[in-house]
Amino acid sequence: MALNRSRAATRRRRWTAVLGATALAVAAGGAIAAPAHATTNSTPVEFQTRCVPPPIAGIPPITGTTTAEITVDKAAPKVGDTVTVTYTITKPAASNPVDLALPADIMTPSGKVVLGGAQAGAVNVTGPKKNPPIPGKGSFPAFSMTGTFTVTEAGSITLSPGDYNIHTSYLMELDTPCTVLNPPAPVSETVVASPVTSPNARTLQLDSASGDPGVRVTVTGAKFTPLAEVTVVGRAGGAETADKMTVTTDSEGGFAARLKVNDPATTGVVAYEGAAWDPEKGAGPAAYKVVVPAPPNSQTITAAVTAGELSMSQAGDAVELTSVDFGQGGAATGDLKTVTVKDFRGGPAGWSLTGKVTDFTGPGGAIGAGNLSWTPACAAKAGSPSTCAAGSAGPVGSGGATLASTPNGTLTGGEFTVDAKLSLDVPAFTAPGSYAGVLTLTLS
Repeated sequence: MALNRSRAATRRRRWTAVLGATALAVAAGGAIAAPAHATTNSTPVEFQTRCVPPPIAGIPPITGTTTAEITVDKAAPKVGDTVTVTYTITKPAASNPVDLALPADIMTPSGKVVLGGAQAGAVNVTGPKKNPPIPGKGSFPAFSMTGTFTVTEAGSITLSPGDYNIHTSYLMELDTPCTVLNPPAPVSETVVASPVTSPNARTLQLDSASGDPGVRVTVTGAKFTPLAEVTVVGRAGGAETADKMTVTTDSEGGFAARLKVNDPATTGVVAYEGAAWDPEKGAGPAAYKVVVPAPPNSQTITAAVTAGELSMSQAGDAVELTSVDFGQGGAATGDLKTVTVKDFRGGPAGWSLTGKVTDFTGPGGAIGAGNLSWTPACAAKAGSPSTCAAGSAGPVGSGGATLASTPNGTLTGGEFTVDAKLSLDVPAFTAPGSYAGVLTLTLS
């Protein structure tokens, strides 16, 4: 009889442990901080949720108010950008209902963030298996989940908390789904996406760099808008001369015009779409000189400037970040090897230098690509026609981010030095060892 009582007591202790873990799964997970680069214009919201514990726990569904907040790393992205989303549940709908204290690091949350407005869909988010010990009848801590989405539409995109699930690994593997009772939940964050801006790829060439007054020069254009009217005109510095004509592009955006050049002031030729010169819709100037007959006993001296290429080089191909301690985690930091960009094309197009990174793999699995952030810097060499703009500080990720760029203009070019401070957020209990990822830079 005593043996039977002992077995019954053991069973009750096991069921009490399962009950506590399941209740924890209903309400909370480990607290982690939102990324340091997250925006601060988000709004905490409340919404009704219904959480259904696993049947083995014998606990009825729990209906209550959840308080949550959504933050993003880019409040004003462009179409094509990758946005990192953090979904933080700050006040769960329930507390630990039993006297049993629950151990640390038993929960793995996952869920969805609902998109609305200009772009519909849902963002899958996950959190780490991390939580502090929870005393019996104690309040559950907050937990955060992160994920990414690619912006496909311009305009205001709203983000609302969605359903979430808590997976527990205490005594047994259990899932507790929690659903929003009256979807969608209130909007917690809004991002305003702008259309993507592409570099001006229009080109212009002349069959001759000089000629007598009245000579016709063949002007060849490419990559303009197909079947569009284009103005071909001489330039004297920033002003147009009297040498002017219009032409219509073919189905591939090309044209060949025979421009008669009379004005001795003409020093170049440009071509553009629309009513007036616009560096975003034009090409040139291509250098041209009107050769005025020389007076007796004189010599005409000419020189030509040859257009070059857009190129880049880097000071090395390996970056060693600082180490972090097991159990502590944190930021592994370092410096990007300096990149030198040379734009010797001499046209109106700017350039953009972007980067994307793979996951960092090692003996403990992988550290996500979204954990690598950078703070870019860019400087133009003295005398460069273009100014260099550093990209925004924030995560790089597998979707990529802009490291540096120059704008389109009447005349662009120069030499530029691009650097960045790097920081890899390493989770506290990542297995010891070396973790490596590949950062790929693209110049266009």
